[in-house]
Amino acid sequence: MLHHSLKKSFFLLIALAGVSASAQKDLKLQYKQPAVEWTEALPVGNGTLGAMVFGRVEAEFIQLNEATLWSGGPVHKNVNPDAFKNLALIREALKNEDFEKANVLTKNMQGPYSESFMPLGDLILKQDFGGQKAASYDRSLDIQTGLAVTSFNAGGVNYKREIFASAPAQCIVIKLSADQLKKLSVTIDAASLLKNQKAVQNQTLVLKGKAPSHADPNYIDYNKEPVIYEDVTGCRGMRFELIIKPVVKDGQISSEGDKLVIKNASEILLFVSAATSFNGFDKCPDSQGKDEHKFAEAPIKKVAGKKYDSLLKEHIADFQKFFNRVSLMLNEKETSKSDLPTDIRLEQYAKGEKDAGLEALFFQFGRYLLISSSRTHNAPANLQGIWNNKLRAPWSSNYTTNINLQMNYWPVESGSLSELFFSLDEFIKNASATGAETAKSYYHANGWVLHHNSDIWAMTNPVGDFGKGDPMWANWYMGANWLSRHLWEHYQYTGDKNYLKKVYPIIKGAAEFSLDWLQKDKNGHLVTMPSTSPENIFYYDGKKQGTVTTASTMDIAIIKDLFENTIEASKVLYADLEFRQKVNSAREELLPFQIGSKGQLQEWYKDFEEEDPHHRHTSHLYALHPANLISPLQTPELAAAAKKTLELRGDDGTGWSLAWKVNMWARLLDGNHAYQLFKNQLRLTKDNDPNYSRHGGCYPNLFDAHPPFQIDGNFAGTAGVIEMLMQSQNKEIHLLPALPDSWKDGEIKGITAKGNFTVDIKWNEGKMSQTTIVSNIGGTCSIRSAQPFIIEKLNVKSEKSSIGYTAVFETKKGTSYSITPLK
Repeated sequence: MLHHSLKKSFFLLIALAGVSASAQKDLKLQYKQPAVEWTEALPVGNGTLGAMVFGRVEAEFIQLNEATLWSGGPVHKNVNPDAFKNLALIREALKNEDFEKANVLTKNMQGPYSESFMPLGDLILKQDFGGQKAASYDRSLDIQTGLAVTSFNAGGVNYKREIFASAPAQCIVIKLSADQLKKLSVTIDAASLLKNQKAVQNQTLVLKGKAPSHADPNYIDYNKEPVIYEDVTGCRGMRFELIIKPVVKDGQISSEGDKLVIKNASEILLFVSAATSFNGFDKCPDSQGKDEHKFAEAPIKKVAGKKYDSLLKEHIADFQKFFNRVSLMLNEKETSKSDLPTDIRLEQYAKGEKDAGLEALFFQFGRYLLISSSRTHNAPANLQGIWNNKLRAPWSSNYTTNINLQMNYWPVESGSLSELFFSLDEFIKNASATGAETAKSYYHANGWVLHHNSDIWAMTNPVGDFGKGDPMWANWYMGANWLSRHLWEHYQYTGDKNYLKKVYPIIKGAAEFSLDWLQKDKNGHLVTMPSTSPENIFYYDGKKQGTVTTASTMDIAIIKDLFENTIEASKVLYADLEFRQKVNSAREELLPFQIGSKGQLQEWYKDFEEEDPHHRHTSHLYALHPANLISPLQTPELAAAAKKTLELRGDDGTGWSLAWKVNMWARLLDGNHAYQLFKNQLRLTKDNDPNYSRHGGCYPNLFDAHPPFQIDGNFAGTAGVIEMLMQSQNKEIHLLPALPDSWKDGEIKGITAKGNFTVDIKWNEGKMSQTTIVSNIGGTCSIRSAQPFIIEKLNVKSEKSSIGYTAVFETKKGTSYSITPLK
């Protein structure tokens, strides 16, 4: 028989599922064996605390993170006073097309490396089964509830471990139970890769430690210990504290050295809390840090006396407030594989078997990860969300702003998670402050600038350890401009003019820097110099390689996009007419987009050959996505050139690159090609099996595989599915703009379009059958569809357009509008 508390928890979950707003089924990752590799473990998170659950039997291993635990401290002063004197020399070299000299000089404008996201520690639970082996093993993660469960039988006893990361409780909750009384005997231990001290205090395990004052990136020397640059940060490292508090039913708690020992308990609750001394991007975490003990202890005091069922109910209600807004069902008539383990489904999918349920699961997994990793002030989801187990993580697990940080937030608005934008919003505000100092000291320019890499301290200088970095990635100047697009888009989706008024100075600041940065070329066009197309190399004068040049297409596209958004924002606010006119004049003088000899959108100022024609970055297509300067509707010739560019790049790539291409092919209204790239995202990659090569795809736990793990591919993949099913650029809502043939039937509910419209779309046999649009703030709504349609309530019929059919109508706040196809 089930233990009474187990039955109570079971019926609680059934009740909660019954009132769910989400109609989607198949929302569980499940496995028949414990995780061996980190990329097989299951992630839970409350936006601040993250855990990777391995599900091991005798010695459960739970790897922990805290979103604000980083190396270093603020670097906001001018650490390279000689930078500016190189700028005129670089520009002169570029005018003479001396690309080699420009490259050498550009290195002289670099500063220190940015800092790294650090692992918090590990929780180890050694459980005594009296020598009995486990059977009937199951491990799962329900992404609709955020509950990870490991269950098995040993010696005739059914054991279960449940774990969730609660945002309301601000801690991780773990429940160990059995269907027979007094069968739980567990030793609780903790460890950390960082310097630490561990002790048992009042039947509580406490681990205190400190992060390094600086950590070089892992690509410098993977085996090298982090070095200390006291002269740069002026800080001695961030403090942290991890607390593990057990509450047991029956049984005894004792200590053995620095471990807790629980014997013969009927139920064990573990509360895991952690905090750091991080006190803002501009304060040293040692001398000006907050009291990490106070902040780690507070949640424990609040939850230690609460019942598990109450904590679980509170957590699920909070989590589903976000998650259940959106559901996706694909090809429901297809035979479901939801009973199969997820790794088996991925293996079968790799062999060509259809699994629309897995595709929908991957879509929702991206939303799950964003809810679980983006709820901390000043610390947006980083390159790995909030999950990292390495002292020297890939690319420092920080903020790479030439694509990756931005990708993390592509689904935040359209995926109806707009509130979770606040952490990126705060980071942008911080970077605008530090970026103003960098603009002034490095370039003697107004406004603010951000280069390709940043961290929790909002570092904005070009990184590279004062000349050791390659300019093809280090010396890129468009981060502020690109991030300003996110501020503008948040307004476009919410319609919140008060918000726009607050962030307009930041958008304007990025435009001010760009105005100062632009130079006139010999033809009178405004161009950028120096310039790079991120991480790509071109050939010149035969087989010479270059990276630093004039006016990469990405630069021009980003600045043009920024200028247009700045102009529109000033119009919405009825403000800043003189500056608007200045920006508009500069926009008209920007170098136009150019089509190269192969019919492609040219990547550089000249039609250079690329060193790698299949390079993972498609930076020069920024104008196609995420911007909408190029589209089949408004600029068909440039759209054709963009398509040619994608064809030349090919359909392979790293995980995040595949995801970006999904979005781009969707913008080109080619659903079948977008779907092919999306399928490639689901190619199984394993760290420990040579039969699954280390290509871009996903790991057994659905984490995006660059490889290694980068979470941006998960987020961008989710956004790409929405782009296939609904787009809202060009001031209209385009229904099923890139629906692939493979998704014959389906329904998506709860996604958001610009103008603050909530959209539900149902389709059958590849054609829209019913759409519902709710106007949340009122205003004009423009609809585009491949089929003629009617707005039922208003009796407004669509009209034929160059692409499909369109209709425009006025909406009232809070009113729902039904759209049906005309026969």
